[in-house]
Amino acid sequence: MIHTVNKSPFERNSLDSCLRLSIKGSPILLLEDGVLAATKGTSVSEKVAAAQSDHPIFVLGPDLQARGLAEGDIAEGITVVDYGGFVDLVVEHGTVQSWL
Repeated sequence: MIHTVNKSPFERNSLDSCLRLSIKGSPILLLEDGVLAATKGTSVSEKVAAAQSDHPIFVLGPDLQARGLAEGDIAEGITVVDYGGFVDLVVEHGTVQSWL
């Protein structure tokens, strides 16, 4: 199962819920305002860095760009994917759990 988080961690607890309830090894894709969780030097940076030991974390590149962010703005170890990469992740993992 792949988990998607589309809400900002600064406005909602969707990321916290995802990290608390998802099974170790499940990938997490940050999209829409959820991409803000991937940025360096924020109040959630340590939480996201710690989560990388249990989950591969991906971020949707076009959503980064739409928010004026670049790949250099995101934390090390997070993989940027395009729409095709998003589709590949969904196909590979079969089921999507969206955290709203």
